[in-house]
Amino acid sequence: MEITEVRVSPIEGDEKLKGFATVIFDNEFVVRDLKIISGQKGLFVAMPSRKMKDGSFKDVAHPLNNEMRQKLEKAVLGEYEKAKAEKQEEAQEEE
Repeated sequence: MEITEVRVSPIEGDEKLKGFATVIFDNEFVVRDLKIISGQKGLFVAMPSRKMKDGSFKDVAHPLNNEMRQKLEKAVLGEYEKAKAEKQEEAQEEE
């Protein structure tokens, strides 16, 4: 399964939540609402989840192995950095 597209929407003003991502696999399957989060060890990608009756959260979709998780994080965080740089360039051009 290959990642064929990643769309990122950076957000500002939140200390931990840095943005959201949508990932398309093999031009046939989409996973929305991945979160880009700033943690103690840097940025990471949190999978979409839902709140359970007991108050805990359970992932709705997630990689089954570490190799896929790393590939997914690399793709999402790479697009996040690009989107963030583009946003900074736009802000500088407006000045």
